[in-house]
Amino acid sequence: MPAKVGAVKVINISSSSIFNIGDVYSISPDSTAKTYAGGGSFNTGRGIRVNLGNSKTYVFDPDNFDQPIISEE
Repeated sequence: MPAKVGAVKVINISSSSIFNIGDVYSISPDSTAKTYAGGGSFNTGRGIRVNLGNSKTYVFDPDNFDQPIISEE
């Protein structure tokens, strides 16, 4: 069934978003991200103790793609 859409005002669309008006069968957004963090950075909870001493996080990554996104169109 066709969609009836009234006035639309778009303020902002981020780089990894999809904007659609009307009928659609399937929308599959794809994005990747790489996060660097030191040891114990993503621990959550109460009473956590992390003893790392001298810790370093290396961010040098010689390869270009870790897990490429392949479109299935």
